[in-house]
Formats: sequence, C-alpha cells, structure tokens
Amino acid sequence: MKTKHLCLLGLLFFLISYLFFSKILPNFQKPIDFAHWFNLIGACLLLSFNDVFPKSEWSFVASIVTFLGVVGHIGLCTIDFIMSSFGNDEIAKEALSHQISNSAEIFYPFVAIGPSLLFIGLTLHALRFVKTDFVIVLLIILSSASIGFSFFVLKDGIYMFLSCLVFVFGLGFLLCRNDIKKVK
Repeated sequence: MKTKHLCLLGLLFFLISYLFFSKILPNFQKPIDFAHWFNLIGACLLLSFNDVFPKSEWSFVASIVTFLGVVGHIGLCTIDFIMSSFGNDEIAKEALSHQISNSAEIFYPFVAIGPSLLFIGLTLHALRFVKTDFVIVLLIILSSASIGFSFFVLKDGIYMFLSCLVFVFGLGFLLCRNDIKKVK
C-alpha cells in the first residue's frame, strides 16, 4: 500500500469517527466504541502525511506538530475508552473527569492542546501549497479552526462533522491533485 493510500484511509477513518461523534447516526456503539476506534486508527494513519510530501524545513516542523497531535489523540482516545468502561456509572465518570481536569500533566497534552496539534500539523503540511491551491489551503485553515471552535465553544457535533468533511476534502484534494490534473 502506498503512503498516499494510507493518508486517504486515515482521512476516511477520521471522517467516519466524526460522523459517529456528531450523533447523526443512531447510537449503536455498545459494547464497542466505534467512534473512538475509528478516530484512533485514523489518527495513526494520518501520521503518513509526514512522509507523503517532499521534505523541507517547513515539513520538518509540520511533521513534529503532526506527530505530537497523533500522540495527543492516542491519549485522548485512551481516556475516552476508560471513561466508556464505566458504563452507566455517572458518578465514576464525573470523578475521573474531575481528576483529569485537575491534572495539568494529563489535561493539557491529551485533552486541551495535544489533539488539536494534529489539525495544526496537517494544516502546516497544507500550507506548502498556498501558492498553487490558495482556495483549498484557505478551506483547510478555516475548517481546521472550525473543528476546534465547534468542539470547544459551540459543542455542536453536526457543525464539527461538516467542518471535518471540508478539512478531509481539502487534504484529500491536495493528496490527489496530480492525479486529478492527469484526468483533465
């Protein structure tokens, strides 16, 4: 499998996870938390973006930020898996949530900042195309910010999914832009 295919598969898994998170579909995630499994696998596959574009000083920075974002997603998914293991015990979930919120060494790298670094890193990778595909890069930048805004401020799953859809479309376009030009 080519690196580009791993990136596309990662984008697909990531988008599916956001479809589950949006709650557009009926909730059939018991006993398996499909949303977080798709998110975890998708994030790990998105690490392939570090190898798909030509190397430069800029891509080195983007690769580090993307890597840290994947680590953040792994930590967040682990926390959410533990949280879902409590089932309907809302008191235990609240206690764990309170403990995580009061532990800066867990909260910031794995909840507040870490997972956002994946979007920032992938956006930094996209910035190398700003001269040739300005509109697509602008869509990626705006949708990346919209994902965070919809999660942290609006707490709106549908808006978050639509933002992720635009983000995935933009990155997918940049990955396949040479193939698209060959078809034309």
